[in-house]
Amino acid sequence: MAKAIKTIGILTSGGDAPGMNAAIRAVVRKAITNGVTVKGIKRGYQGLLNEEIVDMQARSVSDIIQRGGTILGTARCLEFKTEAGQQKGAEICRKHGIDGLVVIGGDGSYQGAQALSRLGINTIGLPGTIDLDIACTDYTIGFDTAVNTAMQAIDKVRDTSSSHERCSIIEVMGRNAGYIALWCGVANGAEDILLPEKYDFNEQNIINNIINNRKRGKTHHLIINAEGIGHSTSMARRIEAATGVETRATILGYMQRGGSPTCKDRYYASIMGCLAADILCEGKTNRVVGYRHGEFRDFDIEEALAMQKDIPEYEYKISKLLAL
Repeated sequence: MAKAIKTIGILTSGGDAPGMNAAIRAVVRKAITNGVTVKGIKRGYQGLLNEEIVDMQARSVSDIIQRGGTILGTARCLEFKTEAGQQKGAEICRKHGIDGLVVIGGDGSYQGAQALSRLGINTIGLPGTIDLDIACTDYTIGFDTAVNTAMQAIDKVRDTSSSHERCSIIEVMGRNAGYIALWCGVANGAEDILLPEKYDFNEQNIINNIINNRKRGKTHHLIINAEGIGHSTSMARRIEAATGVETRATILGYMQRGGSPTCKDRYYASIMGCLAADILCEGKTNRVVGYRHGEFRDFDIEEALAMQKDIPEYEYKISKLLAL
């Protein structure tokens, strides 16, 4: 029989994402309902190594579900990538009586959770990243808010681009994944969508597309460029020189990580947080909570990290078709 969990720790790691607070709230309140003590760890793995650990009650997470970011804070921690740092982290968990840990973050955060699990600390990962780049899940906390924030900003840029008959290159976040770019490209009616997974770096094709569209009477041109490709400003200069069309680059940047989370991010993060608390209390470890094929479920971390994710071919073809 699995050893009963008495105290759960919770931390947020890596980049912040809207909906993390909803997940924190759910973990805390579900764990307390299960009769388990909860401790919040500030500033991710760095805060764990610094012993920035606080007691959390149900009231600790009042009035946070609508807030962006993470009330626990987050940080990058190179020390925790080392064996010595991981050993220290496990020892600190034991010192504070933490026998179960919920880690909200992306793939890098999962690797830290995996290490702690091997060192005897039961760990559960929650997919907190706007990039939608975790292969085991169809949804990641923060993506819905980020893609809606980007879509609304692009609509505004498109208005002025149309007024001035410009070509606009708008760069969205996503690290090395093109999901925000793909969704915005389709939702904003872009003429070109540049994805790290698909782009061949042949700018002449884009130039030809702009010129041909002008001949057909189209007075403005929208290009959505993914962060994993980048260099939007220099690309704009080259395109303007080649086409004679005024071209401007806009990099949306960190605004996509902020703001009040959407209903979907609040709801899904809440369900995932409760599930994480429940499976920890069941004695499970080294697991990742995800949403796949319409169901919330958990996966082995090893299995999750080994999965590969790519842009669905049909969705990519549709994005090209709709841009004609």
